[in-house]
Amino acid sequence: MTSGGRGVLVTGASRGVGAATARAFAERGDRVAVHYRGAEELAREVLESLPGEGHAILRADLADPGETQALAEGAVEALGRVDILVNNAALFLDAAAGSRRGDHRLTDTDYDHWVQAWRQTLATNLMGPANLTFCIARHMVEVPAAAGLPTGRVVNVGSRGAYRGEPDVPAYGASKAGLHAFGQSMAVALAPHGIAVTSIAPGFIATDMAASLLDGPAGDGIRAQSPFGRVATPEEVAAAIVTLASPGAEWASGAVLDFNGASHLR
Repeated sequence: MTSGGRGVLVTGASRGVGAATARAFAERGDRVAVHYRGAEELAREVLESLPGEGHAILRADLADPGETQALAEGAVEALGRVDILVNNAALFLDAAAGSRRGDHRLTDTDYDHWVQAWRQTLATNLMGPANLTFCIARHMVEVPAAAGLPTGRVVNVGSRGAYRGEPDVPAYGASKAGLHAFGQSMAVALAPHGIAVTSIAPGFIATDMAASLLDGPAGDGIRAQSPFGRVATPEEVAAAIVTLASPGAEWASGAVLDFNGASHLR
């Protein structure tokens, strides 16, 4: 087993929240496996930016069960033990779904695009995390943790859209609602093994991919959704993920943390 810190697998870590999360864990002395699907160059830049040693970079399409299983095996091989899994990767922008942004509003898309959007989104956003959690949780149970550390932590990155609704991308909202429910089921199933499972439901985040919206005509309206008059930074979301994954956060297991600057209350 590689020495030094905890072993952390962060999916979708080539940009945005995933990249910030990878850096946040590495800054705490943890070893991080940076997962990516297609943006290898960006993922390598993230890897090179991580302080410390023992980090790794791994590619997989989470919509593919075989590649997902191989990702889990690769993370175990690279890190020695995976102590923390962050299910962050998600499909939101999909040009194949019918428009540049992947919108599939029921009244504005045809049936083939509707079916394709749902199939692709659920495969990546729900089945991918479910399959990866299966593989990593079984590993956590079978391989003892280092002295003083809990058996494991799983943090799912969901979305405010699971509650607020996503009329333009309903498959995305439904996939995140399913992810929240999946996390709660796993919290109950894995607690006897010492594994805590939580989810975070962010609102709008100032990522590079969102820059065109935030800098455009819709930007002021998006920021006004929160009484703080702004959107979250990736670093803020990453800090919350690190906290949820901490050894002392076991009693939060099963929770879904609203993280939207009071832009949507329920």
